Amino acid sequence: MDKKILVVDDDKKIVTLVALYLKNEGYQVLAAYDGEEAIDLYNRCLPDLIVLDLMLPKISGIEVCTILREKSDTPIIMLTARTTEEDKLLGLNIGADDYVTKPFSPRELVARVGVVLRRSSEQKPVRLSLAAFGSLSINFVRHEVCLDNQVVNLTPTEYRLFEVLSREPGRCFSRKELIESVFGYDYDGLERTVDVHMMNLRRKIKTAPHDRQLIVTVPGYGYRFEDENVA
Repeated sequence: MDKKILVVDDDKKIVTLVALYLKNEGYQVLAAYDGEEAIDLYNRCLPDLIVLDLMLPKISGIEVCTILREKSDTPIIMLTARTTEEDKLLGLNIGADDYVTKPFSPRELVARVGVVLRRSSEQKPVRLSLAAFGSLSINFVRHEVCLDNQVVNLTPTEYRLFEVLSREPGRCFSRKELIESVFGYDYDGLERTVDVHMMNLRRKIKTAPHDRQLIVTVPGYGYRFEDENVA
């Protein structure tokens, strides 16, 4: 295993502990102790996943995540000492793929790293190589979504949600079905996680005219994808 993991926390004891467990599982580990160093290391080393503390000196973890999400879909696991549902959803809302609350089990964190990496690299059976919905298109081989011929910068989770929905236009998916398809059957996080990722996805793929939403909320159930070519 040669995956590179960037661990970012201003507490050096936490970084050392997490690095030890990750190295024992065969990962290469990079360490940063503030937001500026994290961004610099990311640009120079291009890690496969980032474990990112929310509370950092110089540049906060929230700002780091926002900056990286503007140019990258590298998976991010947020570390946070805040335990309310709203605080947990904050990290997801800015593009994190998962979160772990402090204090945490290093073994659980390493397990989550493995799960997120597998999700981000999974190759599902390709039934179509390309699908187009008016000004929006998705390349299932390249894992790429384009709007008006411009690539849309989606996180791995947002892409997986869009792929599941767009493969079956018109079908209503429950939140439970989406969680199982995107996060796996053993996911034990908040069901509202789907809503947060879906909100970000819908914002990115609004299409003209009139900022039409292609992903429709089905009240009390979940979501469905509507092809704008269908009246």
